[in-house]
Amino acid sequence: MNSTYINLINLDNKKDLLTPDTKRFANPAFDIDKYNELQKSFKNDYLQTWANLARNKLSFKKDFTTILDDSDKPNYKWFSDGGINVAYNCVEQHAKNTPNAIALICESDNGDSKSITYEQLNDEVNKCANMLKDDFGVQKGDRVILYLPMIKQSIVAMLSCNKIGAIHSIVFGGFSANALRDRIQDTQAKLIITADGAYRKAQSYMLKPIVDEALKQGCECVKSVCVIKRNNQPINLIDGRDFVYNELIEQKSNECKCEILNGDDTMFILYTSGSTGKPKGIAHSVAGYLLWTKLTCEWVFDLKKEDIYWCSADIGWITGHTYSVYGPLSVGATTVIFEGVPTYPNAARFWDIIQKHKVTQFYTAPTALRMVKKLGEREPEKYDLSSLRVLGSVGEPIDSATWQWYYEAVGKKQCPIVDTWWQTETGGNMIAPIPCIVPIKPACATLPLPGIEAEVLNEDGSITKTGEKGYLCITKPWPSMLQGVWGDSKRFKNTYFGDIKYNNEAVYFSGDGAMKDENGYITITGRVDDVINKNGHRIGTAEIEDAINFCPLVSASGVVSIPDAISGEAIFAFVVLKEHLSLDDKDYKNKANEIKNEINKELKERIGAIAICDEMVFVKDIPKTRSGKNMRRLLRSIAKGEDISGDISTLENPDIIKDIQLVVKNYKKANNN
Repeated sequence: MNSTYINLINLDNKKDLLTPDTKRFANPAFDIDKYNELQKSFKNDYLQTWANLARNKLSFKKDFTTILDDSDKPNYKWFSDGGINVAYNCVEQHAKNTPNAIALICESDNGDSKSITYEQLNDEVNKCANMLKDDFGVQKGDRVILYLPMIKQSIVAMLSCNKIGAIHSIVFGGFSANALRDRIQDTQAKLIITADGAYRKAQSYMLKPIVDEALKQGCECVKSVCVIKRNNQPINLIDGRDFVYNELIEQKSNECKCEILNGDDTMFILYTSGSTGKPKGIAHSVAGYLLWTKLTCEWVFDLKKEDIYWCSADIGWITGHTYSVYGPLSVGATTVIFEGVPTYPNAARFWDIIQKHKVTQFYTAPTALRMVKKLGEREPEKYDLSSLRVLGSVGEPIDSATWQWYYEAVGKKQCPIVDTWWQTETGGNMIAPIPCIVPIKPACATLPLPGIEAEVLNEDGSITKTGEKGYLCITKPWPSMLQGVWGDSKRFKNTYFGDIKYNNEAVYFSGDGAMKDENGYITITGRVDDVINKNGHRIGTAEIEDAINFCPLVSASGVVSIPDAISGEAIFAFVVLKEHLSLDDKDYKNKANEIKNEINKELKERIGAIAICDEMVFVKDIPKTRSGKNMRRLLRSIAKGEDISGDISTLENPDIIKDIQLVVKNYKKANNN
């Protein structure tokens, strides 16, 4: 390890750190010398370093003269007078320079796959862009809702909006008509692009009827619906409003001029739900977002043009935006687009795709890993995964047991795991290890990336001591930061810049808790409203879940607090076992007590007696968002016997709520509480 680097990040205690075999990194995209040089550059001249990166990494049609406009804090504007187009940077320039390079590998639910070159992708983007302009009158600044499955045309539609300067807002294809309606109304979109339906586990499901239902509920702003024929099931087409994509696209020219946008023009709106109230429309601007997207792909994933990269996230989420589409395409690499689910036709689907396409980087969520581990712990042994160079984790803090399995069973101890912390609001990875540079600490996001000033602060804005928990804040603006909450500047300021000040300046508060170790490594402890105060001791729910999940009997868990007259708050755990314990089991109570004691023993050993769970129930699954996060506010309401309220449109498995409520009801009845 380079000595100047060790001095730079002050690695005082290396006993818990891993340096994987780096034979697969003969020519890293970002090495230790570049890292040290960049860190010094940011320290000496923060803004000019960002400017140099932007000019080196992006193709501007007009150079910018303003790097950062901070005249109206916190409404920061990056590269605002620069002229740029995302579709040019992600597709057109590669189509000119490397036309036969593969841009997309589209893997269908049934296992069929098709490769699309950059030249072919550019032709289709241009045709679709011409269709948007000619047939639907879409212009720069218009909002277009995309309600689509993970198919080639979805990526084409995104890039076509970029091409002409329209603002896309993608709504995940599993959302209800009500959730879709809310987003249509908030964006005031004039066009919806959807599909008749798609496939999931070899079964056909429908999307167009959900669009029809949403449009019955007061969406007068929508003038047209463009339908991609995917599963060819019967649908209702309304004359004058509904049109078939497949028919229109064939008539269009494959040449289209890029609309040149200002660097701070809005690129897309993506909705994220809070604990209460309507979802927030997070807006991102063009140049700053694209710059950070490309940089983090090169730094965190060692991504190069010759790589075959796979992020398993759906485009309905920020991870899909940044790391399935815009990041890898901006680099000129190949990105895998997957229509199916990781458990069909069996729990080895991930490993089969990696072997089939020789994937070099794989990025997925801990919840998906836990699922496939539970159903096929030894399946990775049956596949050739030697093409892999980097493994990534996203969506939530990865628990230690899953991290260890991922590292050993999938990566064969030769692939660094980049455990990434970031949010819809940040646009891209903010805290993550860089392969071959930052030694790994299992289940730890490690260090802020170059240019990111992250601190763990107390409520008064002071920096926490080593090992103390606090609030994770970003203390300087960065290019890919959210532009705002669409149509609600007050909510933007109150939510993200209203709580904590650092050096008398309002800073971005992530809403997450964290702590730093002696090396400056940052561990995320979960949302700050997910901290339990038991007998005056604060303990993160993520910490408790991590310890519970390490128990050999456990597949997953969710932990919340409930009021307690003695300790202030008690710990209530919802546990998913590898072998489900049914309420119908005649010996349920004895078995449940035995398992509870075993888990509490594990908690006492790993954390201490303060972490012992007071109440515990065994459920089939945990309510999660589509991005893999436990919906603890729902668990908290269930544990307290309260009605479910607030937005649940992002739930992956809404049907599980009734099952959990029944389990808790029977548990309380049996225990007279």
